[in-house]
Amino acid sequence: MPLRSFVGAAALRIGGRGVKLDPYALRKDFPALERTFSGKPIVYLDNSCVTLRPRAVIEAVGDYYANYPGCHGRTYHKFGLETTEKFNQARERVGKFIGAGSAEEIIFLRNTTEGINLLANILPLAEGETVLTSELEHNSNYLPWQALASRKGIVHKKFLLAEDLSFDFGEFEKRLTAEVRLVSVAHKSHVTGCINPVRQIAKLAHAHGALVILDAAQSAGCVRADISELGVDFMVFSAHKMLGPSGFGALYAKKTVMEKLPMFLTGGNAVTDASEDEFTPAALPDRFEAGLQDYAGAAGLAAAMDYLERIGLERAAEHVGSLNAFLTEAVAGIKGLEILGPRAAARRTGILNFVVKGVDSMALASLLDKTENIMVRAGAHCAHPWFNKNGIPSSLRVSFHLYNTVEEAELFAKTLRLLLRTFY
Repeated sequence: MPLRSFVGAAALRIGGRGVKLDPYALRKDFPALERTFSGKPIVYLDNSCVTLRPRAVIEAVGDYYANYPGCHGRTYHKFGLETTEKFNQARERVGKFIGAGSAEEIIFLRNTTEGINLLANILPLAEGETVLTSELEHNSNYLPWQALASRKGIVHKKFLLAEDLSFDFGEFEKRLTAEVRLVSVAHKSHVTGCINPVRQIAKLAHAHGALVILDAAQSAGCVRADISELGVDFMVFSAHKMLGPSGFGALYAKKTVMEKLPMFLTGGNAVTDASEDEFTPAALPDRFEAGLQDYAGAAGLAAAMDYLERIGLERAAEHVGSLNAFLTEAVAGIKGLEILGPRAAARRTGILNFVVKGVDSMALASLLDKTENIMVRAGAHCAHPWFNKNGIPSSLRVSFHLYNTVEEAELFAKTLRLLLRTFY
């Protein structure tokens, strides 16, 4: 049996309240953490952008190219049959991970951005009808509706958040008018780390006759995102934010809704037959997966989900939350430091995003990297409309994952204080 089959058991230890995650054991699974620069190890704290990948995922991706490099559904030799089998298994795995009713409701694509753009192009939204989002969304859940407003005359409305940037039901209901045909929100904010009350959002939206899209890019590998509990019509997420490969993602689409929507891309695999004048669309999900697919990506995502479930999402979330609580306390009292989001770390999951008055966040991030190999994200975090509206040039975001340690959080806090004293 391969060594990776035992991953999870060795990464747990008995703690005061039961079995806890041991990040020191897990770190051995991630080759990127073995790298050093100038004799120092890396401190990777940019997990809300891209997570690192365990060997199990890297091996699953390489296995396709090395051992069964075929295409699915249209060839019947050994490579083709094996590709079809593993591709179907990956779809079943994704469906099970998110609690979908059927594998037919899982559409593979490149990432969350592509999934939301696909829906923006095929949903029957007419001139004057409204799409409602929060004021603070990723560009990928903001710009498609902005573009649709320009192209088709739909109305893109934004509801305001509370003062601490958490969800505000009063503001949401104020904007949820009869003209709203679609509500599109994030499950977890990539700026604040706040988890939105999706089940209640979906219930209210459906009561007003609106469909609901859930951007689960930040949540899918961090918290349980179960379709049967959330009650949304669509959910889209990316593999690269949940230990999976880059350039691959999935869209959950309620079958009863998706069957009524038109194809977007046409071509190979998306049809069952064609003549000189017409074609017959394939059944779901194939009609929305035109062309050769990313079979290695599918295998990698399935392997990432296996890995996460062996570790336990709840256990990983507890570990990440404890690191954020530690760091939040460690940076408390730094003059001019302002957190974007609630002050309580427990409400921000694994994200600490902040600005320091009079300090260039981009320059500060660069100094962290150059001095101690501390890798963080600085900028507008693909939320330019909100940052520009509020006159904030940039912020610095720390985001944890299951392989991060308290020593790394401590080093970040110590280095941050030193840099602020030395250069500012």
